[in-house]
Amino acid sequence: MLAPTTARAETGAPAGGDGIPALTDARGRVLTLRGWNVGDKAHSGDTALSSITEKHFRDMRAKGYNTARLLVFWDDLEPRPGQYSQTYLRKIERVLDWAAKYDVKVVLDAHQDVFGPAFGHRGVPAWATRTDGLPFTPHPDDWFSEYFEPAVQRAFTHLYEDEDLRRAQARMWRVLADRFEDHPAVLGYDLINEPMGELREGEDLATAARRIERDQITPLYNRLADAIRSVDEDGWVFVEPTPIVGEGVPTGLGKVDDPKVVYAPHFYNSTMEAGGDYDPSAGWIENYEAAVTLYPKEYKVPVVVGEWGPLNNSLPNMNRFYREAMASLGRYGSGWTGWEWCYGGGYCAVDADGAFRTNKELTAEPYAEAVAGTVRSTSYDPGAGVYRLSYDAAGRRGSRVTELSLPPGDWRVTARGGALVFRKDRGRAWILATPNTRVTVTATRG
Repeated sequence: MLAPTTARAETGAPAGGDGIPALTDARGRVLTLRGWNVGDKAHSGDTALSSITEKHFRDMRAKGYNTARLLVFWDDLEPRPGQYSQTYLRKIERVLDWAAKYDVKVVLDAHQDVFGPAFGHRGVPAWATRTDGLPFTPHPDDWFSEYFEPAVQRAFTHLYEDEDLRRAQARMWRVLADRFEDHPAVLGYDLINEPMGELREGEDLATAARRIERDQITPLYNRLADAIRSVDEDGWVFVEPTPIVGEGVPTGLGKVDDPKVVYAPHFYNSTMEAGGDYDPSAGWIENYEAAVTLYPKEYKVPVVVGEWGPLNNSLPNMNRFYREAMASLGRYGSGWTGWEWCYGGGYCAVDADGAFRTNKELTAEPYAEAVAGTVRSTSYDPGAGVYRLSYDAAGRRGSRVTELSLPPGDWRVTARGGALVFRKDRGRAWILATPNTRVTVTATRG
C-alpha cells in the first residue's frame, strides 16, 4: 500500500485502465464524479426531505464536489398502490433545482434500509411487503443484522419473484424517470440501495449473495432498466451488488442489457462500520479493489462507488485510511459519493459550522470533472499540493473544453500544448484546447 505522504499517479483514463471504461457525458467528455450522499431518513409524508436545504449544495460545490447521490423513498412516492405523491415529486424537484443552481450532478437513489417501513425503516412501502407470517425481531443496537431476520429475507424474495410487485417497482421507476429525465441536474438512477435476499439452508453468506445477485437481482435490474428506457434514453443506470462485496467477495451479478450501465458498489469494512480503527496490515483495501474490479472488466462498464467512509474518522489510523482509500478509488473508478453530507457527528462530512471533520478534508483534492479528449495520465501529490493532468485533446468535431475542480485554497493553474486557462471563480478552471494537441495542465497550491 502507499505510504500516507506518497504522491499518487493514475495512468490512463480516470477509470483506471485494465479494460474498465470511463464515465462520459453527452459530449463524449471523460467524467470524474466526487461528492456525497444527501438524504433525509427522519422525515416522511408532508415533511419529507425537509432537512435538505440549498446550503447542502452550495457548501458541497464550494469545497470542490460536483456530485450528490440523493436518497428517495418508494414509500413516500407511492404511499398507496398506484397513487403517486405529486407533493413528494415537487419536493424532489426543488432539491434538484438547488443542485442545478450550483452545477452539482445528481444520481437519484431508490434507497431502502432493512426493506422498508414494515420493519421500522425506509424504502419499499408496507403495502408491497409480504412476509408469509415469518418472524421479525428488531435489533436496535445492530440494525444491519435485521436483514437476516426471516420476515425481511422473505420480503425480498417476494419483491423479486411476485409479478405484481415486479410491475409496481417498474412503474415507480417509470414515474420518477418520466418526471426528471429532462432535469439538468439528473445524471442517472441508482435502482435499489444495497439489495439483499433470502439465504437457503446450508448456504454461507458469500454463496447466497452470488446466487441472489445472479438469479434475482440481475433480472430485477434488467426489468427496471427497461422501464426507465421507456421514458429516458440518456440517463445512466447505476447497479449495485449486495453489501457482501465490502468484504472482498466478487459479485455474482450478470449482464445488465443496457448501453449506459454504471457498476456502483459500496466500500465499507465491517470493523470500521462498528466504530473500529483501520488496520493497514489486514489488506482490506487491496482485497476489495481486486474483487470489485472483476465485474466492470468483464462487462466493460464504468465504476462509481456509491457509498464509503468510516463511522469514527478520528481514530489513530484514519488519516492513513483516507489517503490510501483515495488512492485506491482513483485507480479504478470514475468517482464516488461518500456517506454523507450532513452537519454534525458520526458519518457527517462537516460539523455544525460547515468545517471538515477530522480527516474528511483529505477527500477534497483537485480533479478533472470533464476532459475533452483522451486522458493519458493524472497525478496528485497531496504533500506538495501539485496536480497534473495530461490528455490528448479531441478532434475538431469534439468538445474543446476541459473542466477542473479545485478544493478550497489558492491554486495557480497553467496549461501547455496549445491550451488556454480561464478562471471564473477560485474553485473552478476551464481549459480550452486546440484540437488534436497534447495538453498538460498543472494546478499548484499557493
